[in-house]
Amino acid sequence: GPTTDVIAVHLDHDVPPGPELRRRLAAAGARAVPDGTTLDVGVYEDVPDVPRRTLVLGGARSGKSVEAERRLEAFPEVLYVATGGTRGGDSEWASRVSVHRERRPGSWRTVETCDLVPLLTEDGPPLLVDCLSLWLTDAMDEVNAWDDAEWSGGGERALRARTRELVAAVRATRRTLVAVSNEVGSGIVPATASGRRYRDELGRLNAQFADECEHVLLLVAGQALRLRG
Repeated sequence: GPTTDVIAVHLDHDVPPGPELRRRLAAAGARAVPDGTTLDVGVYEDVPDVPRRTLVLGGARSGKSVEAERRLEAFPEVLYVATGGTRGGDSEWASRVSVHRERRPGSWRTVETCDLVPLLTEDGPPLLVDCLSLWLTDAMDEVNAWDDAEWSGGGERALRARTRELVAAVRATRRTLVAVSNEVGSGIVPATASGRRYRDELGRLNAQFADECEHVLLLVAGQALRLRG
């Protein structure tokens, strides 16, 4: 029940230390104590709340999706929001999607959509959005941002308006949210104007989204670096 004090014991040496261990245990309604601690039955123990909004950033194959899923693995229900959709004839993409699906708990539901604002507005179980970079690709497709004339003729304004709408929904949401995004601004400068435009817009989106999150992580070589929270 809600007043039960759950103590985790026999933790191995691979668990993260300090605040991160406390956060993960708290998500499962548990805590750990030092060896030799005397436990008083019935004493109220305060545990840290799970951050309501978390952004997980990282490069390709950095482990960001696995880390994001780990943030919510203790919840019995999660709505997994896949923004990539399906790509007919792309066997590599189908294989990636299959690996993600097999990794998720059976109790999680999946929806494939880039229409994130209604989901953030509704009440419901935690959301895991994977990922913002594909959401941005869809948003830029909608305004034909890849064409210089379309971009300067109204596409830029339309994209910024859609981004502001998403960020406002993140700010106002009452749901627990974990979102994944790529960090693409540290590599080779794209050779095309459209590639540089995408890189710049993703950097802006990540920064605005992170401003609304209590917890921000950067994944590097499978290691989670805490930037906030």
